[in-house]
Amino acid sequence: MLTKRIIPCLDIKDGRTVKGTNFVNLRDAGDPVELGAIYAQQGADELVFLDITATVDERKTLIELVRKVAHAVNIPFTVGGGISSIADVSALLNAGADKVSINSSAVRNPALIDQLALEFGSQCVVVAIDTRFVNAAHIVHTHGGRKPTHLRTLEWAKEVENRGAGEILLTSMDTDGTKAGFALDLTAAVSGAANIPVIASGGAGTMDHFVDVFTTGKADAGLAASIFHFKEIDIPNLKQYLSQQGISMRLTS
Repeated sequence: MLTKRIIPCLDIKDGRTVKGTNFVNLRDAGDPVELGAIYAQQGADELVFLDITATVDERKTLIELVRKVAHAVNIPFTVGGGISSIADVSALLNAGADKVSINSSAVRNPALIDQLALEFGSQCVVVAIDTRFVNAAHIVHTHGGRKPTHLRTLEWAKEVENRGAGEILLTSMDTDGTKAGFALDLTAAVSGAANIPVIASGGAGTMDHFVDVFTTGKADAGLAASIFHFKEIDIPNLKQYLSQQGISMRLTS
């Protein structure tokens, strides 16, 4: 069995880590450099850094902050927000990112996925899919969840894989920040439709929610924010618990 991954997420606004519910009502969650270092030390498998207003503000990701976080962690580090070109990705990788996450730019220009995969390798390209259930269908949203598109989530997941994405970061906007559990049916459907790893995001509130998303949801990784930022769940304890439930985990001594 492949080892499942636990991934804390740093949502960044104005240089600070923030967290909201259903993509709104943001509150401060601390310094991203400090948090990143703590999570790496605690045994997180990877770290995701999302500059959540870069696209809306029409600016680039905060390169200097990325450099500081990369310096503080020794685990794979994915960066997203405002990325729209090969030059953007090159700058982030040079600043210490291992992978990049694209969403709005991939929807606007799907060929960007092909270009980045060709230039940097699929292992470097994560396509984030923010999705909400609208009129009896799961619809892809862009611009930090503000803009609905015409794209159906499952079809888009298959397309991004075909274009060379190495992973999908799937966020259910309906469950995001609710702590009521991941969107299991949606996650299982995307995991079944795509042959690349799916990182499930949105709704983690208990350790059993991670058990559910790895079993019922068939996710390869579970991503969460507030439960880690506000010390509601401890990463070493979570991984120990998941291991006890028969889920393959990388455990640190």
